[in-house]
Amino acid sequence: MPQPVQHRGLTLLVPDNDSEWKEYFAHARAHRLVMRKCTACGLMRYPPTHACPWCTDLGWTWQEVSGRGTIYSYEIVVHAIQPGFKDVAPYPVVLVELDEQRGVPTSDEALRLVANLVRPDGGMEDEKNVAIGTRVRVHFEDLADHMALPQFTLTEEPPAGRVWHFPD
Repeated sequence: MPQPVQHRGLTLLVPDNDSEWKEYFAHARAHRLVMRKCTACGLMRYPPTHACPWCTDLGWTWQEVSGRGTIYSYEIVVHAIQPGFKDVAPYPVVLVELDEQRGVPTSDEALRLVANLVRPDGGMEDEKNVAIGTRVRVHFEDLADHMALPQFTLTEEPPAGRVWHFPD
């Protein structure tokens, strides 16, 4: 069993028998962002569930993705519930739509994941810099020899469309 990792006062542990997340975090530790790809329909999914949510097939492989995407939605956490996050509140949590499957299988459903938005130095990004449509890339925070957290950081890439920032 891997050793638990402390992150901002939270204990993080992925048990050896957790087949959905064990390999995902092993790839993350190698700074590779991977998704499960259905062997029947070819669509990727997150979280890494057993059955494909699009066709229900049980076959899958790991597929590395670029880690580049667009902020699809976000929230600013003002009142941190976890004590370890109180010193960084307010902080942004983003829903990122990855480039590899943008708008697929429909414009309402795509390959999206939730993560913190951080600066390149690992600190939380300032809320005034967060906007829907802004381009991001994955940033791995190394927590231990066996654990890294995929998070996102802003890029200098131009947005793909209109950028929206609350309270616009």
